[in-house]
Amino acid sequence: MAPFLEVKNLTHKYSAGTPFEHTALCDVSFTLERGEFIGVIGHTGSGKSTLMQHLNGLLKPTSGSIALDGTDIWQDKKTTRQTRFRVGLVFQYPEYQLFEETVYKDIAFGPKNMGLDAAEIDRRVKESAAAVGLSQELLTVSPFDLSGGQKRRVAIAGVLAMEPELLILDEPTAGLDPAGREEILSYIDSYRKAKQATIMMVSHSMGDVARMADRLIVMNKGRIALMGAPGEVFCHARELVDMGLDIPALTRLFLQLKELGLDVEPVYTQEQAVKALLALRGGNANA
Repeated sequence: MAPFLEVKNLTHKYSAGTPFEHTALCDVSFTLERGEFIGVIGHTGSGKSTLMQHLNGLLKPTSGSIALDGTDIWQDKKTTRQTRFRVGLVFQYPEYQLFEETVYKDIAFGPKNMGLDAAEIDRRVKESAAAVGLSQELLTVSPFDLSGGQKRRVAIAGVLAMEPELLILDEPTAGLDPAGREEILSYIDSYRKAKQATIMMVSHSMGDVARMADRLIVMNKGRIALMGAPGEVFCHARELVDMGLDIPALTRLFLQLKELGLDVEPVYTQEQAVKALLALRGGNANA
């Protein structure tokens, strides 16, 4: 049985064949299964955003392929169009892409383009608005009259209203305060559970992806440098630091403890840190 999503030998060159040619992705391969939460991390310019824009057909590979349920998304125009509804992409700072007269119309834009009837569009608009904490009263307001955090939620709701099977988010919490960040992450997790959706989230917050993701993909210079469960990836803490990545504070602390001679392995959550410290003193996590 084919994986839900399969990326095979993906390479992308900007301005190919010109003096300005730049290879943004080089021979990238991985698969996703339904329901997974994948965190994508890497320094600025590592190829993260370019990769995300390939997965719903916004960018076409220079070489290589992307298959959704075993079908190449570039097989024909109809397949490519359907892919853009099945794979939702929330850009970084999506609030800057709002343009309609009301919040309702902005959220309804995607479902309307899908050719859905008015009743189904209405259901999706109201359901997705509620899913991101927007009151029904705000649906009649101009999106430009909202706060920055509310605009972010409107933009995310507009993608959720298409009910994508794969939801891709490029730095969805960028620029938000801790409370706002937790709200957005909660909405994403709730959507995943409600729709059994697959999630890919690009983030500079190692703590967020370590806490939420089933697997991590680490991009470096247009290639996949590391891939695996958070614990497997953070065992390479020194390599991550050498790539210019800001590893979780707890991981950094335990790396320093190990260098001082203590028998500990890298951790990335508070629960793991408590268990590791109790083990050092001969206690147990339930004490």
